[in-house]
Amino acid sequence: MKILVLDNDLMEQTVIQQVLQYNKHEVLPARDSETAMQLLQAGESRFVIADRVTTDIDEKQFIKRLRDANPPHYIYILLIASRVSDTDVTTPRDGADDYLHKPIVPLELKSRVQIGERILKLGDNLVQAKDALEHTAMFDPLTSMLNQKAFLNLSRGELERARRIQAPLSLIALNIDTFNEINAKFGAEIGNDMLVLVSNAIREKSRPYDGVGRYEEALFLIPLPGVIGQDGEKIAERIRKGILNANITMLDGTAMDIGVSIAVISSVRITVATEVDVLIEKAKETLSGLKLDGPNRTKTVFL
Repeated sequence: MKILVLDNDLMEQTVIQQVLQYNKHEVLPARDSETAMQLLQAGESRFVIADRVTTDIDEKQFIKRLRDANPPHYIYILLIASRVSDTDVTTPRDGADDYLHKPIVPLELKSRVQIGERILKLGDNLVQAKDALEHTAMFDPLTSMLNQKAFLNLSRGELERARRIQAPLSLIALNIDTFNEINAKFGAEIGNDMLVLVSNAIREKSRPYDGVGRYEEALFLIPLPGVIGQDGEKIAERIRKGILNANITMLDGTAMDIGVSIAVISSVRITVATEVDVLIEKAKETLSGLKLDGPNRTKTVFL
């Protein structure tokens, strides 16, 4: 770990450097708070050891300025002090994370640095856990596409935008008609593998900014703001052909017979009465009719 050391006492510098280097840390020296701030803003370190007595950190309100800057990663501060004042304890936001009294005892310094390392690691783990929860809340864990809730939030936003600027909007609904048959014949694990491969093909043939959602088990939805009629059907056909040309096979080379039905629901003018749920229900109704006529069909419906 890179540890920034803000200390102008030669003897203390020597002790700190020996302890840190012995424990495989890299020392970044700084003589004043401005130099230290520049290094921290550049992301050079997330751990600071600063001497209150021999530097200008109190005069320049270094710790408060650093906290107020709200850097992207938390910076841990170990403050070397002759004594700790009441304000250090009562205003923790503007204070250091830990304190080390003069004169520095090497064993105590080593212990305080190890504690700081553990706290930073714990904080990183909590951030990662939070990111994972947020990802889980938005994305389908199998296909990594938007889940139903996230898709509805996105599509309602697109619908409202289209209503506001009086622009058209289409919805592509794609269903894997043979999903249940594949599950029954090869098992749920193979069925899930097939969904992953299909979702990859959909993503590859969709536009980069399209918000593709896995709405139900084998039903995928894509809102197309500003797209109407034949343009929506062209996008749908490109996706359908991409899936059929993916040549999805078993490990033994057996080809999977994948049937895909696609409905394109287009609205030239979004009115006050137009709702996402209505578009989705119309798409599902259209897909049910297509399935009766056989797989691999596309139909456009205007509302």
